[in-house]
Amino acid sequence: MDFRWAYKSAAAVFSDLVHRLPADGWDGPGLGEWSLRDLVGHVTSSALRQVPAVLGSPGAGVTVDSPEGYWAFARSAPPELVAAARVASTEDARSAGTALGEHPAETVTEHARQATRALSAVGDADVIATPVGGMRVRDWIPTRTFELVVHGLDVAAAAGVPVEYATEVVAAATIQAAGVAALGGDVTLVLRALTGRASLAPGFSVV
Repeated sequence: MDFRWAYKSAAAVFSDLVHRLPADGWDGPGLGEWSLRDLVGHVTSSALRQVPAVLGSPGAGVTVDSPEGYWAFARSAPPELVAAARVASTEDARSAGTALGEHPAETVTEHARQATRALSAVGDADVIATPVGGMRVRDWIPTRTFELVVHGLDVAAAAGVPVEYATEVVAAATIQAAGVAALGGDVTLVLRALTGRASLAPGFSVV
């Protein structure tokens, strides 16, 4: 599946979802300690707003060579860095949520336009500077698609609004998650759970 099409498709579905969120639900629960506005802010910041800037920042060389490696990097980081990153993520989610303003759906749609426009201006193998180091565009963008799909489903569940991503896009996100599980040593457990032979512990996550 073409990674560009997958990203653009996921961005369009997420934008449509935000347009359909109930006006009285923005201060309600989103995910964990985040409100729905925080959650939408996080997705917008991580999967849309930052994309033009990252795609416009050339990397010196490839240090992470796969989407799965991007997520595995966080899992292998020292605990204090992971904790600091989580705090920073929450702060960013709240500030990004506030920045959505009085017309969040229009703001999200504009960020999606800017992100897809920026993607059209770079090559598949161009090396860019991402938060975890140099990556090729074709390897980093699927991690942004993953964010749009996983957190888009979170938004839909929190708001009680249906959402339907393209089957191929959800399948690619699922395969990416399985790849992360493999790098982290959890692949056997995940396979057994997917085939009804084991259960995952509450709160289990590959990222």
